[in-house]
Amino acid sequence: MKIKRKENKSIINVDSEISALLKNEKEANHYVASSLGICAAVGALLWFLNIIGLFPIPSGVMNTGMSIFVFVLLIPMLICKVTDGEPSWVKYVGLLCSVIGVFALACALPKHSMLIWSIPIILSCHYYSRKLTRIALVESMLLLPVSVYMGMYFGEWDMALLDAPYYSGPRVVTKQLLIDATIFFAFPRTLVLFGLSFVCTTLAERTRDLLKRQIRNSEERQRIATELDVATQIQADMLPSIFPAFPERPEFDIYATMNPAREVGGDFYDFFMVDERHLAIVMADVSGKGVPAALFMVIGKTLIKDHTTSGRDLGEVFGEVNDILCESNDKGLFITAFEGVLNLATGELRFVNAGHEVPFIAKAGAAYEPYKLKPGFVLAGMEGMQYEGGIIQLSPGDRIFQYTDGVTEATNKDNELYGMERLGDILAKNTTLPPAELLAVVKADIDNFVGEAPQFDDITMLCVEYIKTM
Repeated sequence: MKIKRKENKSIINVDSEISALLKNEKEANHYVASSLGICAAVGALLWFLNIIGLFPIPSGVMNTGMSIFVFVLLIPMLICKVTDGEPSWVKYVGLLCSVIGVFALACALPKHSMLIWSIPIILSCHYYSRKLTRIALVESMLLLPVSVYMGMYFGEWDMALLDAPYYSGPRVVTKQLLIDATIFFAFPRTLVLFGLSFVCTTLAERTRDLLKRQIRNSEERQRIATELDVATQIQADMLPSIFPAFPERPEFDIYATMNPAREVGGDFYDFFMVDERHLAIVMADVSGKGVPAALFMVIGKTLIKDHTTSGRDLGEVFGEVNDILCESNDKGLFITAFEGVLNLATGELRFVNAGHEVPFIAKAGAAYEPYKLKPGFVLAGMEGMQYEGGIIQLSPGDRIFQYTDGVTEATNKDNELYGMERLGDILAKNTTLPPAELLAVVKADIDNFVGEAPQFDDITMLCVEYIKTM
């Protein structure tokens, strides 16, 4: 089965690469056509300057060579206009037209041929194909010497080549002149063209490899994004998210939210009925961010819930959970956690705190105030730790607000922290709100404070109101 999956993945990669290369080929056809069109426009300008006497080239030579050059170089533009550059043969036509056009101009102007003969090879680089670059090279290397010889008979008089700077008589091409033109003119320029082709071939090959690598990286990023979306949904499904959570229980009202800084977060909350008369609430924060923290969160959440049983001391629960977490903690992660178990019959809240934030408690008719308690050591930090629990007596109408440090450490663009004071103020102003509305108000206040600054940490909150005894 694994082999089959790898084969399918390989097929997808190949299909994506082929699709990307075909798309690039179409774009390259338009680039080549546009480039040749610009070259044709430059040639037409030089032709015009020659006609009005500003470009001292024999008019007969110029009219013949430049007319062919301009006409042939405009053909790819016309083909791309009609076909939109999609057929696979368009690239061959474009390169062939560039070679023919350059050949015609090189015959007319042999002394300038080295520069223009580089055009077909450079244009072939647009296709990221060594094959096309080599085709352009072979055509150019074959026709360059031919253009030199034809230019000696029909093209512009090259004084340097003929070694007659002051010669004004009839053109005479001797056998020795042909040999000299081959050795000192055609051969070295062909070698230069050959060297240039190596640069272009390497460029085409490297660009093609970069394109394939970019495709693979893009697919990998897409795969990771898809898996993170799934992980985000799994994590969200692991946390209680249906409210009202216990509509059949009038003794309390509870609400909680988590906004991860990344696709998946390390914060978690939980609440569940330990038995018919005890409600457990958990608020925790795993060190670190992303997938490692999320996986550690799953383990921590599961262990805390599994070890919380009716009548059991919460200090012992955290002690066992801590030891288990330490056994498989190669990444050195740790968890700050707060757990409370509320007796719905008496209002007694037994709790344990492992290095977590202090909760805010609002007595009936009074404002929220931070509840001073001595936090214990974090979970998964060191084996053999002992945790001491505490007791808070609640009365009907009392509320508890618990959160992670992503709330108080939310930062605005000026690097100012939201802080305990702001949190206390917004809670005090909204003491009478039920849990769901209170959390919405606090989150809106945090967002207003942070503004456009990025969220660096998970923001998790929970509020529970003890309404009445059983």
